[in-house]
Amino acid sequence: MVTTPTAAPRKPSKVEGIKERSNYLREPLATELLNNANYFTDDAVQILKFHGSYQQDNRDNRVKGQEKDYQFMLRTRNPGGLIPAQLYTALDDLSKTHGNQTLRVTTRQGLQIHGIVKQDLKMAIATVVNNLGSTLGACGDINRNVMAPAAPFRDKPEYGYAWDYANKVADLLSPQSGAYYEIWLDGEKVISGEEAPEVKAARQKNLHGTNLDDPKEPIYGQQFMPRKFKISVTVPGDNSIDVYTHDISLVVITDRHGELRGFNVLAGGGLGRTHNKEETFARAADPIGYVGKDDVYDLVKAIVATQRDYGDRHNRRHARMKYLLADWGVEKFRKQVETYMGKPLQSFKPLPAWRYQDYLGWHEQGDGKLFFGLSVENGRIKDEGDFQLKTALRKVVDEFQLPLRLTANHNILLYEINPQDKTAIEQIFQQHGVVTDPEAIDTLVRYSMACPALPTCGLAVTESERIMPSVNARLRDLLNSLDLPNESIVTRMTGCPNGCARPYMAEIGFVGSAPNSYQVWLGGSPHQEHLAAAYTEKMPLEQLESFFEPLFVFFKQSRKAKESFGDFCHRVGFPALREFSQSYTVPTKGNKNRKNQRRVSLSDEMYAQLKARSERDNCPMNQIVQEALTAYLGT
Repeated sequence: MVTTPTAAPRKPSKVEGIKERSNYLREPLATELLNNANYFTDDAVQILKFHGSYQQDNRDNRVKGQEKDYQFMLRTRNPGGLIPAQLYTALDDLSKTHGNQTLRVTTRQGLQIHGIVKQDLKMAIATVVNNLGSTLGACGDINRNVMAPAAPFRDKPEYGYAWDYANKVADLLSPQSGAYYEIWLDGEKVISGEEAPEVKAARQKNLHGTNLDDPKEPIYGQQFMPRKFKISVTVPGDNSIDVYTHDISLVVITDRHGELRGFNVLAGGGLGRTHNKEETFARAADPIGYVGKDDVYDLVKAIVATQRDYGDRHNRRHARMKYLLADWGVEKFRKQVETYMGKPLQSFKPLPAWRYQDYLGWHEQGDGKLFFGLSVENGRIKDEGDFQLKTALRKVVDEFQLPLRLTANHNILLYEINPQDKTAIEQIFQQHGVVTDPEAIDTLVRYSMACPALPTCGLAVTESERIMPSVNARLRDLLNSLDLPNESIVTRMTGCPNGCARPYMAEIGFVGSAPNSYQVWLGGSPHQEHLAAAYTEKMPLEQLESFFEPLFVFFKQSRKAKESFGDFCHRVGFPALREFSQSYTVPTKGNKNRKNQRRVSLSDEMYAQLKARSERDNCPMNQIVQEALTAYLGT
């Protein structure tokens, strides 16, 4: 008798086993927290993420032959970026007494403290919770911080709805097992705000398999999600939260009286990828449909259940929901979501064009009070020389007791400001070297982002935050030299391909590929309406000017009226960009001090071979020549 062999069952990833054995996110973290080691084991580190912390090693402090410089980054979970004055004061104090003296605004509207040692971790988390904050679910295979536009418009009800539902969706998907409070607060559950009855009811409601037979974690179960999960809530036209980059984006839909009717739904966005692994990729979210306000919690649970039950738990590189959308297609995904809901989704409602807004400077709230948007370069709240941002911000918060809203471009909005306090607040910042006029900030700096990268991020292969200011300055010098002094370009940089600063949506994205070298992505929109694409795999930082000069010249010569650099690259396409760059020669007039203008002649035959190889490998010719000469000369 002949039997057909069956495929061997796929083995779940190692992390799946760690979660399953953790007793709902308790072990081995709880046990190892009590020992005298200054670090956690790998298994405990995986569970620690769910509690809002990453174990890190400060590579600047490494000494050969000695133990790593273990420290911990703590990240807050605050839907819509809300940081009450009390919480900000507590975090600022922690950064001074137990951190590295700085705070960092994240690109998901949270705050991070770096440099905490293991023995202080319990105290630090308890301090956050006891001061109206939380770190639960800021990291890990779980719903992360729910984003919403930070602008506190009191006369635009749609913004209030976005804040409200960001909070409620965050509560709906918060872990229920109690492990967080047992470990960090000895079982005392601090309540900073009463959960809405409708959220409790929605969590308990089991539609068509959205809930598991698990009394402790009815939505997540003991293995939680296959990978991290991200949600945003925004209003039509406001793309201050990068609407296409989330697993779920909800867009508030109101009637002509400003009453909430429901939500447009997008799903399947995500940016993390791995170099040289083509099966990993950045992906923009797709429109899925529209849902009435009474069904929004059912919809969120249905999408979460779809990813929970069908997401890849075997290959973590393929575990994000974007791959499920890519593999299944939108129609199959929608049908599965509708199966869990027990009803069809309605058609996606028309929307206006998306616009990025940073809300810097002074604005009316709409109720007689003001809010003020403060630019924080790369999100780092620090004192450095005459620039005393951290001191100034603390003075303002202490004196005026203002709440803060963090933005998705790691800036800060202070709000509920009495108009008579405007002058005093401006004076405090200006006296501490902080620019308060957004028009005085170079647009390359204003619209750029960079992840922390070195020295603390364990995934970083090169610099990001520390090098981005000089990269922007060099780009500005180049633009000035080409008579493009007022050009505004969205630049973003990460030290690895995970994409925390969302470089794949930028007009120019720098993605760390090796020490001092970056993959360059081009063609994103100034308003983050579509993905960029990889233009070159490795650009050594010393070649920045020679790499971008022909691109900027081509842009200057061939752009349409008011066309941005990113839209230009997207329109003309990479073949045209490469052809122009490869034939470009640096003008000699007035360029005595210009760098990187040496030229080497090639035979026609050699040039043809070089051009063919460049096109085949999707790599600029000057990069191939540079690498070949480096190998030949042994330098």
